[in-house]
Amino acid sequence: MMSTMMAAVVERHGGVEQVTVKPWPIPQPGPGQVRVRVRAAALNRADLGLLRGLSGPGLRPKRLPMVPGVDFAGEVDALGDEPHATAWRTGDRVVAYPGVFCGRCRFCQAGEESMCVSYQIIGEEMDGGFAEYVVVSTENLERVPDDVSFEIAAAAPVAFTTAWRMLITCARLTPGDTVLIVGIGSGVSTAAIALARRVGARVLGTTRLEAKAAVARALGVEAVRVGYDTPFDEWAIESTNGEGVDVVVDSVGAATWRASIRSLRSGGALAICGATSGDDPSFSIREIYQRHRRVLGAPLGNRRDFRRAMGLVFAGEVEPVIDRRYPLAQIRDALARLEAHEQVGKVVVSP
Repeated sequence: MMSTMMAAVVERHGGVEQVTVKPWPIPQPGPGQVRVRVRAAALNRADLGLLRGLSGPGLRPKRLPMVPGVDFAGEVDALGDEPHATAWRTGDRVVAYPGVFCGRCRFCQAGEESMCVSYQIIGEEMDGGFAEYVVVSTENLERVPDDVSFEIAAAAPVAFTTAWRMLITCARLTPGDTVLIVGIGSGVSTAAIALARRVGARVLGTTRLEAKAAVARALGVEAVRVGYDTPFDEWAIESTNGEGVDVVVDSVGAATWRASIRSLRSGGALAICGATSGDDPSFSIREIYQRHRRVLGAPLGNRRDFRRAMGLVFAGEVEPVIDRRYPLAQIRDALARLEAHEQVGKVVVSP
């Protein structure tokens, strides 16, 4: 008889009612893999994309049924190799880099694993961490220090690796720069606040709700524009003495791109990692090239970005914001909170 575990399974596309916590086969690690006993996992908008069957340019087709869960941390439970063939041991505390890469293509050879020609994401193209156990490659593992909780470790990978990629690797943020974060509330936006402040940048932000604005101010955002009834670019320019900001972080997409571009100074950069409101914005091309502005795409960073960002988290220099915790049995409630944009930071579940 096949051994089973409890897992949150998406069996067909639709609403949160299509996610069922049910018995699921316990995965077995193969060569170069380990099985992780999941202690905490964090939600991402990618989980909602899988649930809805989101498709279009830049998106890979997904198979169902599938166990979602891109972010997770736990303990090594079983080895796919003989113990002498791996540096990992059962009981090791680990977190996983979410991207799966070949290691052979020219991008991987250059250290750009998230550009891999066969790139995939755990929890999107293969079963993820919303389960008691998950199998991952040893190439994806990072050790979690004993003094860092599994919840903190699980809440950080996607948010902080993406924010690091946008702000540090791509935009090359420096002390004294001004960053505008559009749509404060997501895990990436709160990670971007933490990283920008650590660099020594000035941080501005926008949000729909005053409650989120209060949290943003507590996190160190200097000025917050609440509401989107009118474009925010004039406010951003006024807040920078008419110059405009150095970097805009925008994961909202079509609804805010025009204002985000117009908020930039000459030579400024729009860093993007999502398109929650749609992926077909209306904007003027001339407003980009005539003012030497740049658009920087960053769906996730590489392994180097991941290690550097997680190193800051492990050292306590930055910390993910955890919005709310749920047991895995209440995964529908957790997903509903994320879908309603009610959270500030990361929603965490535990098997």
